[in-house]
Amino acid sequence: MSGTPDTLFALAAGATRTAAIEGISAAGADPALMAHTPSADAELLTYGHTVRAPVVPVSPSGCPTPAVITRAVRELVGFESLVIDAGLAEPTGAPTVTTGISPGADIRDETPVPDAEAAYSAAYEFGHGLHTDELVIAETIPGGTTTAMGVLAALGEPRIVSSSLPNNPVALKERVVDDALAASGLEQGDLAGEPVAAVQQMGDPVLAVVAGLAAGALDAGIDVTLAGGTQLATAGALVRHDGVTEPMTLATTSFVAGDDSAGIDALAADQDLAVTVTDPAFEARESHPAMAAYLDGEAKEGVGMGGALALASEAGIGMDSVRNAIISVYDRV
Repeated sequence: MSGTPDTLFALAAGATRTAAIEGISAAGADPALMAHTPSADAELLTYGHTVRAPVVPVSPSGCPTPAVITRAVRELVGFESLVIDAGLAEPTGAPTVTTGISPGADIRDETPVPDAEAAYSAAYEFGHGLHTDELVIAETIPGGTTTAMGVLAALGEPRIVSSSLPNNPVALKERVVDDALAASGLEQGDLAGEPVAAVQQMGDPVLAVVAGLAAGALDAGIDVTLAGGTQLATAGALVRHDGVTEPMTLATTSFVAGDDSAGIDALAADQDLAVTVTDPAFEARESHPAMAAYLDGEAKEGVGMGGALALASEAGIGMDSVRNAIISVYDRV
């Protein structure tokens, strides 16, 4: 990562009905408002406050969305950003690039992302046409680690993903993915080398857009950083299964790296992804609610938090300044 003015930060925001499965996601204090989480995250990244979204996303315990951290770093570093509508379920007040993809269905449906191929192609063309030295790609989609596990299963990769919850509900995710495989008439690994089909039958719209965007940018000679945890590593797997071999970096947080249930190092190594881990040292302000919940294992990643923290580090901005900026954004929103 370079963190230069020629760095573009792209947030793919979308939804999947998989998030409605009880116990799957912590991305929203009220399940009825969870569909607004990606829309609100897009507004927070763009404006530093919500515009149309009815609430700032918090977990049931009050843990704020990682968008607060990413926005704080953006205000310090000044990187350019854009939002891609990768299947939003609710409107956002942030300007968006459209890919034409719809919100994803429950992965236990036979074809949860029927328009995956068109969205992948649209995202590829957009990424290929960008004029930037470095593209940092992030995501926001509740339920996304479960759909990532589904895609990994379809590709024949190890089914290991993180969680926004302190205790990763691995057994629940495994049951959901097994049911999804059965619904699609698939066995583990049946769609190896078929990334679009893997998303179409087992994934979510954000994965289609992120993978297409990354593949297009790489083919155009742009340096690509996947900003996130196991969901972005899964997008990296989709790119590799599409035959793209150019170097990619996965920039994540110490919270994901320290999560034994996530296995991020092994997943990244399997996909030939260089890993950058940034520790925001929230222990220094452990009593503040914007940081305490992360130390307790909530959220861990999202909205490109790891990539944003890495950009701050690359720019020579100390984590003490980052923490102060986080508190400022938290108080404002």
